[in-house]
Amino acid sequence: MMIEKRPTNRARAGFTLIELLVVIAIIAILAGMLLPVLGRAKESGRRIACVNNLRQLGLSLKMYADDNAGAYPPRQGINRWPARLRDGYKTLQVLICPTDGLTPKTFGTDTNNYQADAAPRSYIINGWNDYFEDTLPASAWNSYMSGTYADGLKESNVGHPSDTIAFGEKNTGSGHFYMDLFEDQGNDVTELELGRHSNNGLGTRTGGSNHAFVDGSSRFMKFGTSLAPLNLWAVDDLSRTNLAIVE
Repeated sequence: MMIEKRPTNRARAGFTLIELLVVIAIIAILAGMLLPVLGRAKESGRRIACVNNLRQLGLSLKMYADDNAGAYPPRQGINRWPARLRDGYKTLQVLICPTDGLTPKTFGTDTNNYQADAAPRSYIINGWNDYFEDTLPASAWNSYMSGTYADGLKESNVGHPSDTIAFGEKNTGSGHFYMDLFEDQGNDVTELELGRHSNNGLGTRTGGSNHAFVDGSSRFMKFGTSLAPLNLWAVDDLSRTNLAIVE
């Protein structure tokens, strides 16, 4: 007896060209939706690392003051604050914000004696020069601004420690160590980076930057809010209300 073999209708394996194009289009749409989210998450991590760096610098500043009769490092032309605070933060990587370039500028050049001063640096310390302009005679004031004055600000002279900035983020291309309110246009206008993180592009006046405060705290501040309605880089009340023009 012969058994008849009947043909079967089996579905063909694989995709048609149209199906493949549809899958590729869906993947592209999903990637377009997810990449910005991943980018924001990555930047959020860099911002947290940056604020932790500033917190460490702020603690180093307090440790220095505790060891030096309550005084901060003097504003000097050599042996500046990165070198003087080195015992408190140890690794030079703390001086670089992960969102900044790998080699932000510094005016320090002596790699033998003051390695920390010559290291790439994303941060700038308060120059406190509104306080010293108010309290020093003209000759001593000139000495202070030229980097030869021997004394630093006493921590106890800061009347608003939780709202007075000790460290902030500087422009990548700025080599300045000290944020001086009364130098040229004012370093609060010319040397600070106010929108390094979570921005819509540098120069768009969006996002914000991290700051360390005299009380040891650190926090993110939106673009321009460190300068208005109060200038938190100033010590005396008159300078705190002398608002900078943020450009």
